[in-house]
Amino acid sequence: MSYFIIINIFSFVICLIDKIDAIYDRYRVPEKALLMLSFCGGCFGVALSMLIFHHKTRKIKFKLVYLSCLVWIGIFIYVLVQ
Repeated sequence: MSYFIIINIFSFVICLIDKIDAIYDRYRVPEKALLMLSFCGGCFGVALSMLIFHHKTRKIKFKLVYLSCLVWIGIFIYVLVQ
């Protein structure tokens, strides 16, 4: 459980850093890295940052973050039922 808390906080912070870098036109975090964080369990942190900071919301491939959240919710429910 602590893994998911840590990776989601980390994902949220990385997205915040990327948003700040975008504002100041600096080096950006690669989109692949953000998506990998999402698929590795940080989808809730990435999704929350997308909602709060309005970051990457127009990118179609980042709609997969929401799908990733649904998959992780399904995994959590499956594990809890077992």
